[in-house]
Amino acid sequence: MNYYLRRTLRIPLTVLAVATLTFGLIRLLPGGPFTQLRIQLIRQGVPVEQVNARIEALQNIRPDAPLWQQYLDYLVGVAQLDLGRSISLNQPVMEVLARAIPWTIFLVVTSTVLMFVIGVLIGAVQAYWEGSTFDQMASGSSIFLMAVPYYIFAVVFLFFLAFQLNMFPTGNAVDRGVEASLSVEYVASVLHHAALPILSFTIGGIGSTALNMRGNGIQVLGEEYVEVARLRGLSDSRIATRYVAKNAILPMYTGLLLLIGFRLGGTVVLEQIFSYPGLGYYLISAVQANDYPLMMGCFLIITVTLVVAVYVADLTYGLIDPRISAGDSDGY
Repeated sequence: MNYYLRRTLRIPLTVLAVATLTFGLIRLLPGGPFTQLRIQLIRQGVPVEQVNARIEALQNIRPDAPLWQQYLDYLVGVAQLDLGRSISLNQPVMEVLARAIPWTIFLVVTSTVLMFVIGVLIGAVQAYWEGSTFDQMASGSSIFLMAVPYYIFAVVFLFFLAFQLNMFPTGNAVDRGVEASLSVEYVASVLHHAALPILSFTIGGIGSTALNMRGNGIQVLGEEYVEVARLRGLSDSRIATRYVAKNAILPMYTGLLLLIGFRLGGTVVLEQIFSYPGLGYYLISAVQANDYPLMMGCFLIITVTLVVAVYVADLTYGLIDPRISAGDSDGY
């Protein structure tokens, strides 16, 4: 029970640490956020005497207050899920994030699951046919896929399949004029727009997953219980699925959940390339527009997602693998 309690208490502490770090780093930027805001508001024609009031409304922070008071105001806003208003979009930050997060989650989860399933299948076959022509070709292909960043695939797909062949759209998450619903038209439009980002993200991770599965599978094939299963006369298919695949996948479970959290940050480049309106797209837009409230909100969401992924992986691994208990895990 102490193990689970400690792991649970680390979540708010980690989020607090990241919120503090974000608060400090934003204020270390050249000119500081309030200076940039004042310049933008004055250029927009806002009277000088109203500038501070507008800044306070945008960031929920009193610009003339001491730094410690600004920090407390910021933490209170985070606790209340009130992150101020976006400067560039003139909308509440939480509304912008709520609109963007589902698209990013769709990309990350779909591509990660596809990457994991395809990589595991290829790696399992490689392990079972170790040293074969297929194993050598697959290993070489996996190394190549690991060496090429996913955004290179994204640029290539966008240029040839979208711009040259006009097979896929070059931006947005759905066709204009198509209303959100469970209709075939809407679902088909969503899949059509997400196809290239998902394909790019999936291909970029298959290589490492396949090689990890191959290594785990070869190790499991050398275990005594596999030899015993062969001596008992069990079929190759049963040994491959019930003994080898099951035990080889277990060490990759934690990495899968952590990968989902890390890939969330990887969408920053991907969504910008495809003009896909997710979290990464708005983060880049916020940086370009010096939109500090939106920038800080994006950082917090990415951090919280990663922390939750680590927490879920930490607590559930003992349930997935009976050989690992909470007490044993705490000893590492």
